[in-house]
Amino acid sequence: QVQLVESGGGLVQPGESLRLSCAASGSVFRLFRMGWYRQAPGKQRELVAGIASGGNTNYADSVKGRFTISRDNAKNTVYLQMNSLKPEDTAVYYCNTVPGMVSYWGQGTQVTVSS
Repeated sequence: QVQLVESGGGLVQPGESLRLSCAASGSVFRLFRMGWYRQAPGKQRELVAGIASGGNTNYADSVKGRFTISRDNAKNTVYLQMNSLKPEDTAVYYCNTVPGMVSYWGQGTQVTVSS
């Protein structure tokens, strides 16, 4: 049974930064491509960043240049460094495999960007 637990969200002002963490249980973590997703109110969940087991990354155009995804396979943890945050980044952020496994979705962590 794989569990993914997100943390690090909060309320910040535009232009500030946050670092999200996703701790995974189970050895499957290091085998799969992992991603950070987000879902804003009234919108569909979207993939914002992905990272392969070997470290190759990809980003949605909306976050490219501002967000950085990384992983520590020894710690079974994936991170999302978010800089220059904008109000439109406000959402619940989730981590999961890419593509997302239905049974792996966790509670997510709320990120609110507001002045």
